[in-house]
Amino acid sequence: MDKLLKRIIAVISSLRLTVVCLAIAMVLVFVGTLAQVDEGLYQAQNRYFKSLWIWWSPGNATFKIPVFPGGYLVGGVLLVNLIAAHIKRFELSRKKIGIFIIHSGLILLLLGQLFTDLLSTESALQFTEGNSKAYSEDFHANEVVLIDQTDAQQDRVIAVPERLIASQKDVTLPSSSFNLRVKNYWPNTDLLKEAAEGAVASGATEDVGKAVFVRSKPLTAKMDERNLPAAVVEVQAGQKSLGSWLISPLLRKQTFRHENKEYEIGFRFARHYMPFSLSLIDAQFDEYQGTAIPKNYSSRVRVENPRTGEDRQVLIKMNEPLRYGGLTFFQFQMSTNRVGPLSSTLQVVRNPSWLTPYISCVMVGLGLMVQFLSHLVGFIKRRSTTA
Repeated sequence: MDKLLKRIIAVISSLRLTVVCLAIAMVLVFVGTLAQVDEGLYQAQNRYFKSLWIWWSPGNATFKIPVFPGGYLVGGVLLVNLIAAHIKRFELSRKKIGIFIIHSGLILLLLGQLFTDLLSTESALQFTEGNSKAYSEDFHANEVVLIDQTDAQQDRVIAVPERLIASQKDVTLPSSSFNLRVKNYWPNTDLLKEAAEGAVASGATEDVGKAVFVRSKPLTAKMDERNLPAAVVEVQAGQKSLGSWLISPLLRKQTFRHENKEYEIGFRFARHYMPFSLSLIDAQFDEYQGTAIPKNYSSRVRVENPRTGEDRQVLIKMNEPLRYGGLTFFQFQMSTNRVGPLSSTLQVVRNPSWLTPYISCVMVGLGLMVQFLSHLVGFIKRRSTTA
């Protein structure tokens, strides 16, 4: 048992394992980069880098088999290998303090990247001049919402992630007396007013969906496009059916009444709410003279936080983001329509571990400097003794 344990430790801490992992990582980066052409950046990242294994399905088979290690597996093995090699080969001493700092910085870098992938979120906040918002919208995720509008002061919103609508036939809405029965679901669609090739009648019995035709489209992986799902859901109150609605981000929310209460139902981009609001005061975009090439985008926004009583104005420009409330607001897009108020889009990033790459780089640089100086001092002392 002791021999087996020693062999396992020797393999885990070996330099050979380090070289193998680095070689696999190089192949993974090369293949994943090429895959972005066909699959898009988001899909390629999830398949090749944010996974333990890369899965492949032979032909038209319904099953998948792992064919190559994914980014999480390679990074995890490298992290274990680095820690094991550090513990096995290096003893804490004054001469090795630089190596300890370097290895600690590398470990922090790997952990920071893992936490970034697991915890960070990206979304968009789009508003026009004079408009105010306290939420941003996800770039990829969607949700079905049921909104109770009984209270004139505030709405009560129940949100259901799209994955539940896609995978379940019956969805129970929490804290309500309603259930949703999913009659049909399309992951990406076009909605048409008239029958056309490839389009089918929605099958809805209520509101605008009765006259709409649905045409299914292949899923898109392009960075400047997003999938627009649609579903036909039957709203049930106990055993009673209230009707079927066609819902989609392409359609407005639809209204129905039950027991003298008014509700809205719809499909929308998933929202990330903030405890403060941003108002767009002024949006500007500059172009290089004589061209349509953008030179600079900027948005002057008003930050209002009722919890702290803060009320101030901030200018957000390209490469000059606003960091506030654990979020970073980047100037992302700007409408170029000269008619009417301008529209600005901010990219909203929540990344709790955004400082780790900077700290790890400082640690690695400091460790290299300490190790170099310790060897330099020892070399000078030996030369002095020899002289």
